Amino acid sequence: MNADTKKILLLVDDTPANIQIALAILKDLYQVRVATNGTKALELANTEPPPDLILLDVMMPGMDGFEVCIRLKADAKTCEIPVIFLTGQTEIEDETRGFEVGGVDYIHKPFSPAVVKARVHTHLVLRGMREQLKQQLMAIRSELETARQIQLSILPREMPKIEGLDIAARYIPMTEVAGDFYDFIVVDERRLGVLVADVSGHGMPAALISSMLKIALAAQAPFATDPARVLTGLNDALCGKFQGHFVTAAYLFIDTGNRKIRYAGAGHPPLILRNQAAGSTIDIEENGLMLGAFPDATYSAVEMPLHEDGWSLLYTDGILEAANSSEEEFGIGGIKLFLENNDGLTVDMFIDGLLERLSCWTSGQETQDDLTLLAIHFKGSSSARVVSDI
Repeated sequence: MNADTKKILLLVDDTPANIQIALAILKDLYQVRVATNGTKALELANTEPPPDLILLDVMMPGMDGFEVCIRLKADAKTCEIPVIFLTGQTEIEDETRGFEVGGVDYIHKPFSPAVVKARVHTHLVLRGMREQLKQQLMAIRSELETARQIQLSILPREMPKIEGLDIAARYIPMTEVAGDFYDFIVVDERRLGVLVADVSGHGMPAALISSMLKIALAAQAPFATDPARVLTGLNDALCGKFQGHFVTAAYLFIDTGNRKIRYAGAGHPPLILRNQAAGSTIDIEENGLMLGAFPDATYSAVEMPLHEDGWSLLYTDGILEAANSSEEEFGIGGIKLFLENNDGLTVDMFIDGLLERLSCWTSGQETQDDLTLLAIHFKGSSSARVVSDI
């Protein structure tokens, strides 16, 4: 084996006879550095290139092996170097202490050449596997970050400008990539289609399916005024494309000129509407089957008046299912209550306030699902034509 390719061992022992025996066993297989005290051991451990493994005597004058190991593990440059303790003691308490301070194994004196070689080889192999796994995890994290950036790029960069509407949205993935999705179909300056969807499951599969929705929704632009047809088109586009997943979705069409909204759902949480003038808050559940699972699914829509100074909320079930320490879910009631008490806020202040309230509800714990919340406030339009309630 070429000396440049040999693994580097650091042998730490204050007894010359032990050093000579260990060198005789290991010098042909490895590059061996020698230290006879703890201070020198720490110095050599920080010498480039660093050792791949350290053989460390427990009993040494001044700084013993346990203290040396503690310092090695406290240093970011040396904390991942495996340490095998060398000892002539056999007390269980001593061995337990060694594992507690970060040692990976023990070799007992007097040395057995076969045991020394086997244990050194084993822990060098294990370290190599850990390094390989670390590199693989770094590559996965890099790929996930790229996927996160790509997924964020398919979400709207800004809210559409529709006469009489203030719109705000927040998207909070549970992991780097997620299955929630929202987007808009802008028909003209007074008419807008809004889709909020939630792919079952989490991670990369859900994210890929949510990306499919971007293309599928764009194809529904000619039918933007008909929510039932939009959902039918989405279902047709998704069916047969994947297995083991489904998509819930809500589609809201808003016509500020005629002051009407039309709504259809596909297994999705209800639309929440607030009529501020009347002081009423209702939820609308016009649900067909979830998307992507049943090719013959049909959908229906409901039409309602658009009240001036009114609110519409679309969201995913991560908000409903967020639980407090007593395992009580935030639920539709939590959303309605916050809306009723804060309907005078701007949409951005409202949506951030609701998410802050949700965080307080869950005591700041990490969410167990992706969160998407979209709020629409109809301020009215001087040119809008008033129609009677349906």
